[in-house]
Amino acid sequence: MRTKALVLIEGSRSNGLLYVQAARRRGLQPITLAADPTQYDYLMAEGGKAIMVDTDDFDAVKRECLNLATTCDIAGFVGFATLGESVNVTVGKLCRCFDRPGPDPLLIERCCDKFNQRQLLTQNGLPVPTFRWAASAMTVDRAAANIGFPVIVKPAVGNGSSGVRLCRDAAELAEHTTYLLGGAFPWRSSPTILVEEFVEGPFYDVVTMGNAVIAIGSAEFGPPPHFVPRRSMFPAQLTDEEHEGITDVSLRCLQALGLGWGPANVELRWTKRGPVVMEVNPRLPGWTTSRLVQLAYGLDVIEQHISLVIGEECDLHKSRSRVAAAHFFVPDRDGTLAHIRGTDLAEIVPGIAEVRFYVDPGVSLVRKGDYLDIIGHVIAASTDPAEAEAILHRALNLVDWAVAPSPGEQANGRLLGT
Repeated sequence: MRTKALVLIEGSRSNGLLYVQAARRRGLQPITLAADPTQYDYLMAEGGKAIMVDTDDFDAVKRECLNLATTCDIAGFVGFATLGESVNVTVGKLCRCFDRPGPDPLLIERCCDKFNQRQLLTQNGLPVPTFRWAASAMTVDRAAANIGFPVIVKPAVGNGSSGVRLCRDAAELAEHTTYLLGGAFPWRSSPTILVEEFVEGPFYDVVTMGNAVIAIGSAEFGPPPHFVPRRSMFPAQLTDEEHEGITDVSLRCLQALGLGWGPANVELRWTKRGPVVMEVNPRLPGWTTSRLVQLAYGLDVIEQHISLVIGEECDLHKSRSRVAAAHFFVPDRDGTLAHIRGTDLAEIVPGIAEVRFYVDPGVSLVRKGDYLDIIGHVIAASTDPAEAEAILHRALNLVDWAVAPSPGEQANGRLLGT
């Protein structure tokens, strides 16, 4: 009997291992195609098959899949966003080529350009921040002057808060514009920038599958000018009005963007004028979201996504109602991770589901102000939000980690906190 393979395009330190494990539970052989498979350490740990290929080159990826199809049956395709969302477009194209279930690549590509996305949402009457398109320092300055400080300046195509910064005045705007357009930022396509109004209010993360809202979570971020997650909780503690408003806006976003197949993620803030959509991603969110949803509701969204990918029906039934919360470890300076202690003690705190660091002592840490600054997490679950937070606090008090300063800096007590 020929092996049935689930082809994974690139990988993810948050969801990658979960997909590999879920595929194996379904009797599928996970095969990863990646530009650099060695960066995904779980592949070695799980003994997963990996093939090196330039995943930015669709023809090269297609040829590799055709080769695989000579020795195994390709059950489906899953992609993980790297510096951009182009992988999800690749997955859509592969699904068309190999007659497998998947998203429409044209709709995914349209959604991945945040300027185009904002235009579509606006045309459909959905609330978004005031925004302008720019491709030069002059047009960035003009856009900021038109909107008024403070503004958010970010690549029009990208993910994980890479290149995203709050600019509170002309000096910060000039500095960040130089970073984005001066050759330091790793553009995957022609540089295009989105300048937008700084919208304040609680942040909510909406997980959808097909045309259904599965879960609404809340998140907190570290200090500006960057937006690196520090806390996440599912479900978010909402009033009936907030829940209804967020659900309605999220479903309207899916309709406006044509995202009726598979998972998606709507990010928004609740403001004085109600929910305002920050962006919509045509995929499951990263961080620890999938794990939190499973702990809170007993619903494995990764398992259900795989069901869709291989042509089966998914089951979005929720088997329990709990609260799951995560705290993320984020360095407050560059340097070398000196030590990690106490994770074994934190793991046995009642209510703790997971304690994990993604890096080992001795690694050099260079912050970029995006999701890659996160070096670990702790997850707790309980029947009560306050108790979940208390469990996290007890575990965090047991974890000790520190960073030795970069050359030229002087250590000053504990350099990194929890």
